[in-house]
Amino acid sequence: MQEREVVLTKREVEARLVPSGTEIMIPSDTFVTITQSLGGTFTVAVNGNLARIEGHDADALGKKPLVSNFDTPEDGTVNENQMWEALRNCYDPEIPVNVVELGLIYNCSIKQEPEHGNHIHITMTLTAAGCGMGPVIAEDVKTKLEHVPNVDKVTVDLTFDPPWNSDMLTDEAKLELGML
Repeated sequence: MQEREVVLTKREVEARLVPSGTEIMIPSDTFVTITQSLGGTFTVAVNGNLARIEGHDADALGKKPLVSNFDTPEDGTVNENQMWEALRNCYDPEIPVNVVELGLIYNCSIKQEPEHGNHIHITMTLTAAGCGMGPVIAEDVKTKLEHVPNVDKVTVDLTFDPPWNSDMLTDEAKLELGML
């Protein structure tokens, strides 16, 4: 588990309250505690609340954004390993385990389509149906996959059938969460 770090915001920064997903602005020169820094996003404690700050705003915390350095396949295809690596950089802001190890990805396919090119289609769920951060997590999945070389389109569909349960966690996730 990582150490918590208290930092002073360098500028005003947009964030989303966890778990509601409500947008807030954190003013410049505000003390925040970084409680999770995984996959290029930051979960911070601010004024008694948890909030998520996106990686492109890392500079507001005095941090550098996560940069993916994938080699581009010359044949124009999508490297499936790169796709899964990108998915493993997507985290629930409250849980220090990525969406793959949490068992949230139900289906992932790559299709070459004449009208869209290389199209990745993801079917995923959330740990709770009413999670206000659901759209944020789904957008994180979409954005990270869009940065994989040769990906032309990404579609993310949320489903709750079947509903997520802790049996879907990988053994590594169970170990990280103290469930083994």
